[in-house]
Amino acid sequence: MPQRQEIRLALPSKGRLADDTLDLLAKAGLQVYKPNPRQFQASIPSLPGVTVLFQRAGDIAVSVHDGTVDFGITGWDMVSEQGGINDRILPLHQELGYGQCTLNVIVPEAWEDINTMRDLETLQERENEDLRVATKFPHLTQTFFQEHGLEDVDYISAEGTLEIAPLIGHTDLIVDLVSTGTTMRANHLKPLQDGEILSSQACLVAHRPALETRPEALDVARQLLEFIVAHLRAKNNVAVFANMRGESPRAIAEKMQTQQVIGGLQGPTISQVMTRKDGGWYAVHIVVRKDQLAQAISELRAIGGSGVVVTSVKYIFEEEPDAYKAMLDALDKNPTQFAGDNSDVETL
Repeated sequence: MPQRQEIRLALPSKGRLADDTLDLLAKAGLQVYKPNPRQFQASIPSLPGVTVLFQRAGDIAVSVHDGTVDFGITGWDMVSEQGGINDRILPLHQELGYGQCTLNVIVPEAWEDINTMRDLETLQERENEDLRVATKFPHLTQTFFQEHGLEDVDYISAEGTLEIAPLIGHTDLIVDLVSTGTTMRANHLKPLQDGEILSSQACLVAHRPALETRPEALDVARQLLEFIVAHLRAKNNVAVFANMRGESPRAIAEKMQTQQVIGGLQGPTISQVMTRKDGGWYAVHIVVRKDQLAQAISELRAIGGSGVVVTSVKYIFEEEPDAYKAMLDALDKNPTQFAGDNSDVETL
């Protein structure tokens, strides 16, 4: 079979994870174009040659592993169930900032004396019966239970809602994802104190052999990371402009760098204000974290800043994203100069 020419990116087809993924890509300048909402195929105009496919979150990890798609955005829980980092799946970014949840061992609240994995082992020894565990993550669950010395376990593969299983006697306990815990508590269930199997959120993964053999796939990986990382780096920051009187840009910079948060990413950008009368006025430009904005304004005022203007930041480009360098290291490739002109590197 001839090698396909297109690069494929799989995205979640429905639910909150799907909505948040499309939102992330749009804000990162990678808007998905899907003229027909019933279609399972789309495009990204800013990434010509990339075909977007919509799949279930669990199927995305399988497709990336098998190589039927080159890239995918799904939950880290789904990727881990497929074996996590291996010779077929390479994580490019494991913390996209949404879809946070944990995979937990969950038991009925009526089991008042069962609060740890050791308590489960004691229960099994006392009852001398196999534990029945319902889960959508048999690989992760079995590995975790074996690590805690629980060998006599019946793993029941399940789909849909798991919370009802212990209540109707289908299983003794479940292993399931927990985000807020509301559904779990409403069904009189509780997580074991040491029963967290893993912490998960949305991640970007790639088919490792594609990156190793197809230069065009490596270039798409660079572009995805370039813009996603630049957006994630920028979303928690704001740009701050202020006027300040001083003897020189150097003198103002030295004042600013004595403060805690207004030193800038690499240093403040300072330019002269061309006033009609009095000289000695300069405009300073810095980028600060949103949660430090109040302190930044206070520090600017303390050293003579005025007329403070705050604006949002869309991207903060690095000379080369750490995630891209980590990918090249994992592939044992030497970093090369980015193709195209991705200037506008933020050096404030």
